[in-house]
Amino acid sequence: MKKLLVILSIILLGLPASCAPGTVVSYVIDPEKNAYEHNNLGIMYVEEKDYYAAIQEFKIAISLCPKTQATAVYFNNLGKVYMTIGYPDLALDCFKNSITQYNLNFEFYRNLVECYAALGKTSEQLEIYKTKNETPYDKVMLGLLYEQSGDIRKAIFVLDEFAMAEPHLLITPAVKMYIQELVNKIM
Repeated sequence: MKKLLVILSIILLGLPASCAPGTVVSYVIDPEKNAYEHNNLGIMYVEEKDYYAAIQEFKIAISLCPKTQATAVYFNNLGKVYMTIGYPDLALDCFKNSITQYNLNFEFYRNLVECYAALGKTSEQLEIYKTKNETPYDKVMLGLLYEQSGDIRKAIFVLDEFAMAEPHLLITPAVKMYIQELVNKIM
């Protein structure tokens, strides 16, 4: 009986030590994760054609994570919504910001050129980019502007010149595929 009491008292004395509170579980708020979720909500709203809600979600995503590569996608998505609802002047700033954030996505350039066309600024921008040669990406814009203005052969030439000069950039395979689309359009 004494052995049982001794064992029971040892167990009971050790119980508070095993039940002692540990560290407090804390939740870390991750703005990048939240921005990603808001972007996905915005895409969902676009699919449902709730454009006002989509605009708000994309703006939240941008404000949560303003200086990352993913922000370029959020700006591009916001610009596409503005184009869909007929506000190319608001979309213009979004597309320019998306290219500023990440300049290796060919879709961003195409969207910017479509926005210039919607604003009626294709010929004006074409003249600007004919003389502008600050970065290799200016040739991408020039080629797309030539294509938008109807000079497909010149567009192919300029885009091919870019692809030959910059074969190792991430944007080059997309440019080459687009050149092939343009060649097929001519034939």
